[in-house]
Amino acid sequence: MKGVLFLAFIALLAGLSIFSVIELHSLYFAMHSFIGELGVVMLLIFTLLITLRYLGLMLFSMLNNIRRTARRHKPNRDYPKVSIIVPAYNEDVVIQKSLISIMEQTYPRLEIIVVDDGSADATFVKAKQLEYDNGVSSLKVLRKPNGGKAKALNYGMEHSSGELIMVVDADSKLSDDAIERMVPYFDDIRVAAVAGSVYVSNRINTLTRLQALEYIEGLNMARNGQAFFKLVSIIPGPIGVFRKTALQEVGGYDSDTFAEDADLTLKLIAAGYRIDFEPEAFAYTEAPDSLLDLLKQRYRWTRGILQSLAKHKSMMLHVMRRPKISLVLWYMFFESILWPFMDVLGALFFIYVSYTSGTSAFIFYWWLLFTLLDLAGALYCVLTTRESLSLTWYAIFYRLYFISVINVSKIFATIEEWMNLKMDWGKLNRKGNL
Repeated sequence: MKGVLFLAFIALLAGLSIFSVIELHSLYFAMHSFIGELGVVMLLIFTLLITLRYLGLMLFSMLNNIRRTARRHKPNRDYPKVSIIVPAYNEDVVIQKSLISIMEQTYPRLEIIVVDDGSADATFVKAKQLEYDNGVSSLKVLRKPNGGKAKALNYGMEHSSGELIMVVDADSKLSDDAIERMVPYFDDIRVAAVAGSVYVSNRINTLTRLQALEYIEGLNMARNGQAFFKLVSIIPGPIGVFRKTALQEVGGYDSDTFAEDADLTLKLIAAGYRIDFEPEAFAYTEAPDSLLDLLKQRYRWTRGILQSLAKHKSMMLHVMRRPKISLVLWYMFFESILWPFMDVLGALFFIYVSYTSGTSAFIFYWWLLFTLLDLAGALYCVLTTRESLSLTWYAIFYRLYFISVINVSKIFATIEEWMNLKMDWGKLNRKGNL
């Protein structure tokens, strides 16, 4: 079945390419104005850019899968101790589910440290219940005044004794062999961190299902492609393992951005370390189930990434002297700033061209070409993961509704970051759907 679907995926890409050339060529010669001809050229350029982006990520993702399969890690004989730090602030609805998934790991040498960052709810009590229920165990619950996630993580690291540090968000739970799959990467002393795959657990409406598609297509596939170069740009909050000595070398987490995970990853890459990815190590996280909460989350993500880019901007121009960190910074700049503006302004431009030229085909082709690409990308991701094929069909709405809304929120976040407007963490209300 997967072989047939893979052939369908290749056929879809080939058909898309042929269709694009023929239709755009015909449309160009049907135009009788400069603005109309410019619209066709712009549509072709936009299509080329997003096609190259998709094909590049898919290609390097496939190559990384092939290399990973060829170099299967041997079972560990020596198990380095892993200290798992779970920062928590007002997470009483989800904290126990998260901790139980950690306590059920197949990896033998674990130390679990919960850092309650001054919660005003029952987070500390519920975490303590598991500590006592488990008797003498590797779980310990610490409490400190509220100071933010970065300080909570550093506090947990100070109280850890493991050679490796794993960070797990309190609103996420792990697959039972996640740690066992990630630890072997650290046999390579050049590896400072390993990311895992993040999946949406609460697929309760169209919005969360679209996020589920985004996570496998826009995040996990991107990390898999980046891992071919050992340059994963962001270790996600729900699942990441770090070499403790590397964390200490770069000074741990900083509190001067709203994307402490992106900032730390960039510091590790700048220090010359490799950052890898294990696609079979899963974390399941609760995604925002309302549009307002989603926009708050993406607003914070975007401003945090922009803050991290600004912090490390001096290395963007050192392409020859610092090629790895420069490449990652430019990639993040394109994804976080350039592409959202290009996508939204491009859509507005084609609406204008359609209106002035009297050719509604612009909007239709704009949507159709990108939707076919999204379908191809979704099909590839489903074929290479354990996802349900039914998720593929949400790609039809992915570009038209979801990505457009997300990109508009990114544009507002970018403008407000440039204006240096104040912001807060914008914590989401948890429903406990893990």
